Amino acid sequence: MPSSHRVNAVYKAMNKPLTILGAERRLFFSALIVSGAMFNLFGSLLGALFMFIGLLVLAQWATRRDPQFLRILLNSGKFRKQYDPAKFHDLRIRTIHHA
Repeated sequence: MPSSHRVNAVYKAMNKPLTILGAERRLFFSALIVSGAMFNLFGSLLGALFMFIGLLVLAQWATRRDPQFLRILLNSGKFRKQYDPAKFHDLRIRTIHHA
């Protein structure tokens, strides 16, 4: 029986992050929400605009640096810490001898 190789087409767009104005979409909406809250809180359109531009530039940088940064940051709280240098304690190691 001859081995047949299966070829699947992979499109570049499937592996690209979804972006708005060059920033990952969740980071973009976060910048939009924070600047909107700043406008509502302080009543300054100019301040909110500068905040949005600053956060958008930061979001674009984070997207270029690592598109999965936000996902990793949000999921990091779900997992147990493996090593914390501030909380050192001796580990008990038990050896089991098989007879």
